[in-house]
Amino acid sequence: MKKFYITQLNTISTIILLVVFITSYSVTAQTFTGSNLPIVIITTDNDPSTNLPLEILDEPKILASMKIIKRPDGTRNFISDQNTPGFLNYSGRIGIEIRGSSTQLLPKKQYGLTTLKADNTSNNNVSIFGMPEENDWILNGLGFDPSLVRDYMAYYMSRQLGNYASRTQFCEVVINGDYKGLYVFQEKIKSDENRVDVLKIEKTDNILPNITGGYITKADKTTGGDPIAFWMDETKFVHDLPKSKNATTEQTQYIEGVFNKLQDHAYDNDLEDGYKTVIDVPSFVDFMLVNELCSNSDVYQSSTFFHKDRDGKLRAGPVWDFNLSLGSTFANGDSQVDQWQFNNGNRIGPPFWTYLFDNEDFRCYLAKRWNEVIAPGQPLNKEVLIAYIDNTLSYISEAIPRENERWGTLGDHTNDINRVKTFIEERTTWITNNIGPFSDCSTVTLPPLVITKINYNPKTSTAFAVSSDLEFIAIKNIGNQEINLSGIYLRQLGLTYQFPYNSTIEAEGTIYLASNSTIFQNKYGIAPFGQFTRNLSNKSQKIVLADAYGNTIDSVEYFDADPWPTSADGGGDYLDLVSTSLDNNIASSWVAKNDNALSTQSYLASSSFTVYPNPFSNRVIIQSDKVVTGVKVFTVFGALVQDIKSNSENINVDLSGHSPGLYIITIYNQNGFTSKEIIKK
Repeated sequence: MKKFYITQLNTISTIILLVVFITSYSVTAQTFTGSNLPIVIITTDNDPSTNLPLEILDEPKILASMKIIKRPDGTRNFISDQNTPGFLNYSGRIGIEIRGSSTQLLPKKQYGLTTLKADNTSNNNVSIFGMPEENDWILNGLGFDPSLVRDYMAYYMSRQLGNYASRTQFCEVVINGDYKGLYVFQEKIKSDENRVDVLKIEKTDNILPNITGGYITKADKTTGGDPIAFWMDETKFVHDLPKSKNATTEQTQYIEGVFNKLQDHAYDNDLEDGYKTVIDVPSFVDFMLVNELCSNSDVYQSSTFFHKDRDGKLRAGPVWDFNLSLGSTFANGDSQVDQWQFNNGNRIGPPFWTYLFDNEDFRCYLAKRWNEVIAPGQPLNKEVLIAYIDNTLSYISEAIPRENERWGTLGDHTNDINRVKTFIEERTTWITNNIGPFSDCSTVTLPPLVITKINYNPKTSTAFAVSSDLEFIAIKNIGNQEINLSGIYLRQLGLTYQFPYNSTIEAEGTIYLASNSTIFQNKYGIAPFGQFTRNLSNKSQKIVLADAYGNTIDSVEYFDADPWPTSADGGGDYLDLVSTSLDNNIASSWVAKNDNALSTQSYLASSSFTVYPNPFSNRVIIQSDKVVTGVKVFTVFGALVQDIKSNSENINVDLSGHSPGLYIITIYNQNGFTSKEIIKK
């Protein structure tokens, strides 16, 4: 503990010296009339006792009005536009406070704000700058970052890797008539389907399964009076969800236990208790790569978020706070080209980061991903990042001199930008030379599993009155051997399930995962394999079936509108894949099927038929022992090429006008349908 306190004191001393250095510059007022960037105008309410504008405090939030000027056509914005409704991206009430930790010592403040309804109490969920509707936002003043791009670029990097990170928009800010300079308007990290998509755990959720999530937990300094939830070695962990004031002893013990299990099993590679059963590997890999490329001196011990959905794995992120990164001169020498931040000998975090890196199994995937994402044109490629910096600087170039005139903190801005670019080039080379090989995980063999049925918006009835209780998905083993499902899970947040250890699916077998096992069995007369947590969206959702490392086995993103079968959207049907040979991400590969069909016999079970010749030249003949009501023929890409209505046991299908290749023929009778592959020579 002694080393920790000395480190903290050294850091605080450094910050104090920096603040003295920064505040030695003159702070000047200036005339500000317009910008190529959006303009945020905040006017705080008057203090009743003085009739002067209220001062914005650390807490609590005070009331204010906010107008955001952003012309819809993208042309220049002017202060005078604030009274033109058509030019306002937002005009309404807010609650606002100062936020941050060490940045609170700076003259230029960071702000947190909540958009409110006219009653000054109710949260107002709104879309700002095209971001999804919410009510909690941040004005990031870019403290301790004379480059002005570190945070902005790091969040972009993480989003480009496919992870959620705070959406951002540069703007210029005026508060009570005082020009405050360049800011980044961005999303606050919180539970929301468009931000961190985990369930909001309630104070009453203290037993299984509800106690398993959702959580947003961070390793961080404590500010604002938030108590420490638990320690891991020298690192403090703080609740973000549930809020500290609402967290129960049972919930704190549970989430601490998850981190302890990770620490205890970080070297274990088995699929029963090993680290892969505790964490979502891709999120930890991407989190480390973004922070290590930036050599973020705050990460692991501070500003490090984790989240865990109910019944789900622990995930790293979202990434946060990169002002002391990329060789920052304010990082007290901690942002170096030639050291790993998880083991930098100074402000290191919990040991599990080092344990994971030392595990050759995990490190192989870390190295594999690194080499993928630094390739030409990829998100972390140095040329791509430098081009992004140049584009960003072009966008904010007009505001930079105003920012420096107002606060005098940029110094030699060009030199700092060059430092960032050079750091990216040198850091890329160093990581490549030190991250290790990935040959052992370069080739991945994935099990032949396909998502074949989706019931996302079931129709209710008197007997089954709750639509969400009737949801299900089906997964088929299209191989000829039994598959062990250990470690396989639904990876995309919003739908949670991890297959039990040593569970299996038979060759060519189909299993069902349901939202409510009891209801599913009551309706269809068969037991589902398991019960997932959360629910399928009635509009659109991506379902990702992944192995223990997060490698995608199958992925489907459905929609509730054309060209997807719309009768599956509350009309009593479900989505059914025509054939496992088709791409199940293409709408035409799916048909709508009555949800009672699970209770009936299949075509194959109730009928016998022959399709010949196969392969064929121009025509195929269908002979069935029961009346065929229809025939459809698809290409392997899901395009419908024939749709025949019938009332006969013998059908002649003419495909003479189509190219040679593989086709899928689907044959219908009153009991259902079945599909078969046919080949045109």
